[in-house]
Parts: sequence; structure tokens; C-alpha cells
Amino acid sequence: MAGTVLVVGGGGREHALAWKLAQSPQIQQVLVAPGNAGTAGCGKIRNSEVSVSNHAILAQFCKDHHVGLVVVGPEVPLAAGIVDDLAAAGVPCFGPSAKAAQLEASKSFSKAFMERHGIPTARYGSFTDPREACNYIRTAAFPALVVKASGLAAGKGVIVAGDQDEACRAVMDIMKDRAFGSAGDTVVVEELLEGEEVSCLCFTDGSSVSAMPPAQDHKRLQDGDLGPNTGGMGAYCPTPQVSQDLLQQIRETVLQKTVDGMREEGTPYVGVLYAGLMLTKQGIKVLEFNCRFGDPECQVLLPLLKSDLYEVILNTMNGKLVSNAPVWQQDSSAVTVVMASAGYPGSYKKGVEITGLSQVQDSGVQVFHAGTALKEGGVVSSGGRVLTVTAVRPSLESALQAANRGAASVGFPGAVYRRDIGHRAIAHLNQHRGLTYKDSGVDIAAGNKLVDMIKPLAKATSRAGCNAELGGFAGLFDLKAAGFVDPILVSGTDGVGTKLKIAQACGQHGGLGQDLVAMCVNDVLAQGAEPLFFLDYFSCGSLDVDVAASVVGGIAKACEMSGCALLGGETAEMPGVYAPGEYDLAGFCVGAVERGALLPRLGDIAEGDLLIGLASSGVHSNGFSLVRKVLERADLSYSSPAVFGRSGQTVGEVLLTPTKIYSRLLLPILRSGAVKAYAHITGGGLLENIPRVLPQELAVDLDASRWGVPPVFSWLHKEGGLSEEEMARTFNCGLGAVLVVSPLDAQRVLRQLQAHEEAWIVGSLAHKHQGAEPVVVRNLKHSLQNAGPAPSGELGVEQNSGCDGNTPHKRTRVAVLISGTGTNLQALIEQAKRPCSSAEIVVVISNRPGVQGLKRASLAGIQTRVVDHKLYGSRAEFDGTIDRVLEEFRVELVCLAGFMRILTGTFVKKWNGKLLNIHPSLLPSFKGVNAQKQALQAGVRVTGCTVHFVAEEVDAGAIIAQEAVSVLGSDTEESLCDRIREAEHRAFPAALELVASGAVQLREDGRIAWKSNSQS
Repeated sequence: MAGTVLVVGGGGREHALAWKLAQSPQIQQVLVAPGNAGTAGCGKIRNSEVSVSNHAILAQFCKDHHVGLVVVGPEVPLAAGIVDDLAAAGVPCFGPSAKAAQLEASKSFSKAFMERHGIPTARYGSFTDPREACNYIRTAAFPALVVKASGLAAGKGVIVAGDQDEACRAVMDIMKDRAFGSAGDTVVVEELLEGEEVSCLCFTDGSSVSAMPPAQDHKRLQDGDLGPNTGGMGAYCPTPQVSQDLLQQIRETVLQKTVDGMREEGTPYVGVLYAGLMLTKQGIKVLEFNCRFGDPECQVLLPLLKSDLYEVILNTMNGKLVSNAPVWQQDSSAVTVVMASAGYPGSYKKGVEITGLSQVQDSGVQVFHAGTALKEGGVVSSGGRVLTVTAVRPSLESALQAANRGAASVGFPGAVYRRDIGHRAIAHLNQHRGLTYKDSGVDIAAGNKLVDMIKPLAKATSRAGCNAELGGFAGLFDLKAAGFVDPILVSGTDGVGTKLKIAQACGQHGGLGQDLVAMCVNDVLAQGAEPLFFLDYFSCGSLDVDVAASVVGGIAKACEMSGCALLGGETAEMPGVYAPGEYDLAGFCVGAVERGALLPRLGDIAEGDLLIGLASSGVHSNGFSLVRKVLERADLSYSSPAVFGRSGQTVGEVLLTPTKIYSRLLLPILRSGAVKAYAHITGGGLLENIPRVLPQELAVDLDASRWGVPPVFSWLHKEGGLSEEEMARTFNCGLGAVLVVSPLDAQRVLRQLQAHEEAWIVGSLAHKHQGAEPVVVRNLKHSLQNAGPAPSGELGVEQNSGCDGNTPHKRTRVAVLISGTGTNLQALIEQAKRPCSSAEIVVVISNRPGVQGLKRASLAGIQTRVVDHKLYGSRAEFDGTIDRVLEEFRVELVCLAGFMRILTGTFVKKWNGKLLNIHPSLLPSFKGVNAQKQALQAGVRVTGCTVHFVAEEVDAGAIIAQEAVSVLGSDTEESLCDRIREAEHRAFPAALELVASGAVQLREDGRIAWKSNSQS
């Protein structure tokens, strides 16, 4: 396991490499040097300022920071021997050696190599004298119009001339005027080939090759392949011009031959080999070799790679490609559109502000940064090629449309980009294929594949009365076999509304299955019915088998949870009806109830009956059109951190929390006869759903202070400016279902429910006066505005530790500074994980790389930073760097947990009242180091630990919490340390909670201020 991987480079290719590597569960952190704005702090990915040109410094950095693998993006470091130097220092590095990289670094070497090994290429001449080169151009028996600088020229050293005069001018520009510097000391003049240009890349372990899907780059700046040459304005993959037979021919006659030839010449080639090819009437011709991923080809290839890139690289480096070939997506196309600065490839302005990037990614496309930088918290342009917008869709046309829509949505004034990427492939497809049903957008084979995938899932939902076999025209259910005597059938149908849009934007589809089943099953329960079987309807414009299988798989699991069989369904592929990537869902549930057990029992419901509320998991599946409008107003994307969720959760993850299914919990209670009515709180919220199960003469009196309102509703209320009535009429506000019971049965039913689910007595029924509202919700505004403990709890650390996790409350953003193992850190992490903790640990900072505490933080999903004190000339410079990291994470409170550095007075003053430390004694006794040893030498019978605010004087700040530890006669320094450490693990989290919740504050005079209701 690498733990940490370093990607060398700073362009779109390197962002794509880091993005793909970060998806590996074996990698905890991806560093990018130097990186760009897109890699500056995104999940596992962050930038590093380490020098990549000084290989000795780089090797030491990798060792100090436990970098297990270096992946090189651009060609220059490879040609400079970065792989050789790092390998010699014991640092694994992916890419070819400097000698092998000559295939790209020297075009004259490359052409001679191909000539030696019979690899098809254009006729050519190699020259160090410009006059000889021009003579060759004018006398060759073929159009010698392609002039190349032999060395590395950042992808721009090739001129395709229109005639002999232009070709000779190109020679003079390169050799006389040194347009490309020393790269043009030698020029290669080649035959101008005609045909289709494609890029064929492969992974190679030095012996075998594993070809990637063929791609095509677009070098010209403007649509229609007009304008000047560039580093690449876009690419697509795969190219339909390259059939499977042709790809196999390329693999054998070009890729494998090249790898074999390099090995025979004593220079094994390991890494990525890129062959730029021309498909001519005379056959395949190699235009050039590159010794790395292309840019922008990398940005279309990696999104199509299904395998773990980290594992692919390891297999490549370890000679295991033959038995572990990478797996690629089938029946999908990727298109990337490069967005360039106005004026590129000439002079252009830098520092242009770029906006709207998160919204673009929420639309289902991936934005890879190239020439970008961070400035004052925003993203600005810093290069010629600035962004690449990549879309993956079932067809090339839909992928191009999605990528173009994404590019058009980016706020980048003056941006230049092409809108016709893949135009030659689309023309090829239209010319060479006759129409099929699949061409109309309906893929029968994909539908059959989906059915095969979901059959075993449906089979697993079989129950008494039904064997859940898919494939027939209709499904059967035997009520007698299910144990019914005099049943009444009950049916319900529903969807999941625009929650679909969020799932589709986030690419998280599995939870929708539970939403769909829950919405139908919970409705059927309102009649007292047991859900028996379920059918689903999935409709789309173009069937994505993996997405559909994820949704239906979720439906099957939810059917098992609810006790009903997945009896059948319909998958409808309707081209033109839905936009690419969109689909819709509907569900149908049929249940049964014995005639005498039907609900609601309207004749039994009476004034004074009590209402029991069952907790929801959040928004469930109603009101999402309003939710999305509030998000738009708040300028939040689905990938934004959720202030109303657990630490590390995004907005999308919280909103996609599945709807709760109540059937297995409620059916035994409903059958007991104690419940007179049950209301599912669905569309219409609290105000419209409860009256549906009541006699018209009764009204509902609810008290919102009696149940926990999830934080998401508090946020919606505040950010949307929503009234109490709007909240209560649109959302469940924390109650997924409400039961009507008599006062005599209420406590018994409540205990039965609370054994498995959060439940509360939330109100009662009263006589409804003429003109009065059918439902009154008291204290709702107060509950929405005041996040805090559960209704039954009180303030304080002990009570908070067991309080209701659905209660909304603001969390204080905490940083923890460490130097070692982080055992106190672990205790703080566990405290912050509690649902009602007032603390959220947002970053862990260590002054030493590779310590155990950093691993603890990573395993908990907390971001980490290393600020190595050895790299700074003064304490002030070191503290200033830590301060900048704290500001970056908007930290409000800092805990020192085994942090073995003395902070400067300037730092302590700035963070006065926000800086906590723990000391292993009962201060003011035994200050400084070796406190346990001091206690033993003093002969005291009691010592302990102290959590205190940090002051400029060591161990002298105001005391927040202490815990005593007895000193035993048999104690050694080690045994006493162990027992004090256990006390620290209790005291530090308690003190953190007191300060984070505001229960304890530091006054201006340096003394503790306690809130009156919290001091206990």
C-alpha cells in the first residue's frame, strides 16, 4: 500500500492522473508538484512545493514524507533521468528511463530506431546543417514538408508546411533563429502523409504491452481544423476509425515491436508508450513516439479506465501486465474540450477570474485544471490552455454535447474552445454504418444484460406466496400461501421526485432504490397492510446498464428490508424524451390486510388521543424542487461541504440519505390493535398528511420542541427564508410517520418503537372548532432556529454524549496539532464523531512527517497537513505557516495533542482563548517536562491531568478541566504515565466539548467564564 503518491507536473494531464489515483482505496494522499488550482486541496489531493528538478532533494522529500510511488506526467523530467535518479535512491517511480525516453526526446534517434526495427514510418532525413535540410526538401521524390525539431519542444516543435519555401523557412526558424532553442540543433524532415491521425497508447512492463482504447487529438485552434497549431484543443476516445482488427495490428506491428526492439538494444521500456499514427492508404505509419500520457488524451482515457490506476501502475512496474490487463469501459465515449486563454497560442492575459466550476461538475462532467492558480480564494487563469472539460456518455455525440454544455457554463471571459471535437469520427460513423435499432437509441442487448444482472437480486426477495422469478409476462402472488384468510388488497404508487436530479448530478444512484420502495411501502402501511410485492418502472433516453443496475439493486435490497418481493418491472429506453444521463423512476406496491384490521379506525379515534412521531432520516423524498432552489440561492454545489451534515459529508451526500422504511418495525405493532391510525409524512408535510387519517371533527396539536429536528431543516429554513407554514407544508421536519394511539397505550407503544427507532410523543388530538386550522405546530420556529440537544437532554458534556443526533446544531471548526502517535487525537476524533458534539475536526497538522497520528486522521477522513519545523529558519516563520493553514481551513479552535514545539508569543496572543493544551499533572503542580517523574519524586499521593487555555507562560493558562489519578506505592514512571494517559482521553474530549459549545470561555482578565446553565 503506497499511502502517499506524488504526481510530477502541473497541467490537465497531471490533474487527471491525481484524480484517478485518488480513487484507489489503497492511497490515502496524492501530492502534486507543482500542481494547479484544481489540485490545491480536493479530497485526498493537494499540492506540494517540493522541487522536482533537483532529484536529490525530491528523493529525500519522498523518504521523509513516506511517498511510496512517484508518477511523472510531462516528458522533460523523464528525459532528464528522474526515474533513474529516484530508483537509485530507493524511491519507486513510474515511467521510462532517460535512455528509453529518447524515443520522444530525440526524433532523430526515434526515426533511426524505427528504421532499424522495421516499424512503419514516413520517409525522412535528419540534419544538423540547415542548407542540407533545405536541399533535401527541394530534391526529395516525395513531399518533404514536415519539419521537426529533434529535441523536446513542449509539443510545439512540428511545422507542417504548405510548400517547399515554407518548409525551408521553418528549417531556418528552428536552426538559425533557434525558435525552439537547443531542441532544434538537429532537425528531422519528413514526408507529408495523408490520412487519419490517431493516438494509440499502451502500458508496457518492458516485455508485454496492454493497449488502451485509441484516441484522437485536435491540434488546430479553431473548428473545422482551422487556425494555428496548438498543444491540443481537445480529444475523444475511442476512435471508431480504428477497428478491433486494426488495433490488434497496431499492437503487434508498432507497440510490441517497439518494446521488443528497446529490450533487444539493452534499454527496456517500462511505463506508458504513446504512438502518434497516420492511417494512410498504404497502411499504418508512425508519426512520433511520446514516452508518457498525452495531454489532452490522458483526460479522455482515464475516465474510461475501470481498473484501479494505482494497481495498473504496480502491475506495469512489476512485470505482471499479462495476467492483470487493465479493464476499460465498453459502450461509452469520452470527449474533452480544452478551454484556452484569448490570444493562445500567441500572447495572452493571465489572472482572468474563472467562476462556476463546481456547478459544471455537478452537471455530470469532470473539469480538469491546466493553467490555473488560486488568488484571494478564487480561481484565475495562469496559462494558455486553462481547463479541460471531459464528459463520458453512451455515445460520442452525447458526450460532445455534454462537454460543450459544460464548457459554455464556465464563467471564463474570452475563453477560446472548439465545439466540434470528434467531428471526423461522427462523419465516419454516419458514412460507414447502416441504421439499426441501436442507432435510434434503443439497445436491446443492453436491456437483456440488465435483466441478467438483476435476476439474482430479485430472486433474493422471494417470500411466502411468491418466488420472485423475472422474465415472464406477469408475476403471480398466492395470498393463501402467504397466510391470509379474508384479505383486502391495498395498492400504492409513487416516485422520488426531483431527488433524481441530485442523484444524477452526484453519480450516486443506489440509494434511490430505497427511496422508491419506502415511498410506496410506507403509504401501504397507512391502511394497516403488509407489503407483499413490488414492481418498478425505470425510463431513460439511453440505457446505462451500470446505472440502471445500481438503481434496481437498491430497489431489491429495499424490498428485502421491507419484506416484500420484487415481482417484476419495466425498463423503457426512449431516445429524445430524456436528456443524456437522465432517467425517471416509478414504483408500485401491493399489500394485503385482513378485513378486520384495516386502518384508519375512524370510529375509535377520539379527542385526547396521543400522537407518536417516528424519526425521519432527513428530507426523505419530498420537497426537493424547493431544496434545489435554496441551494441555488445559497450558491452551494452538491460537492460543497455540508454545514448541516457530519464531518466530511458533502451537500449531495446528506441530501441523498435514503428514506426510512417502517414496515418491519410497525407491522407487529399495527397488528396488536394498539394503533388507531398511521400517517406517512410525505408530500404535503405535517400539515396535509396527518388529517388524511383523522375524522373531520378532530384537529392536531403538535409541539415541535418534543422531537429532534435534523440540521438540514434548520439550514433550509434559514437559507431559504422559509416561513413556518412553508416548512410544515413542504417537509417532514424530522417526523417520517405519525401514529395515533390512546393515552393508555401510548407508553407501551413508545417503548416498543424506541427499542429500534427514535420516537417521541409529539402531540395530541383536540376538537376542531369551526374555521380552525386542522393542524397546529407549536414551537416549530424555535426548534428550527435553535440547534441544540435533544428535547429530553440538558446542556453539558455527559448529556451531549448521548443526545439525539437529529438535533440541529452549529459545530466549531477545530484543528489538532500533533507530533507523534496521536492517542489523545484519537480520543478527540471519537468525541467529534458523536452526533451531538459541538466540535468538528477539520484538519490535523503535524510538525513531523509520517507519524502515526497522521494515519489516524486519514483513516477518520480528516484532512492532514505536514509543516516540518526542520524546513524553517525561525520559530516565527514556522508559526506563520501553521497560522496560514489554520486560516485556510477556517479554524475556530486549536487543540495541542502531544505537539512538541513551543509556540511564539505572537501566535499565542492571536489565538488567545482559542488554544487548548493538556498537561499530565494537576496544574499548577509539576509544570514543564517529566511531570510524572516530578510527581513520583515529590511523593504525592494524587496527580492527574489538566486541560487549560494556552498562555505565553508555559503551563500557566486558565484551567478548563482536570481529572485526578491516584499515585500507587508500586507505581513506576511508565505505569503512572499509562493511567494518566487514560484520564487524558476522558478529560480532553470533555474540555473540548465545553469550549466548542460555548459553555466555557476565557474572559479578558484571563479567567474562566462559565455559562450559568452549564456549570455542574
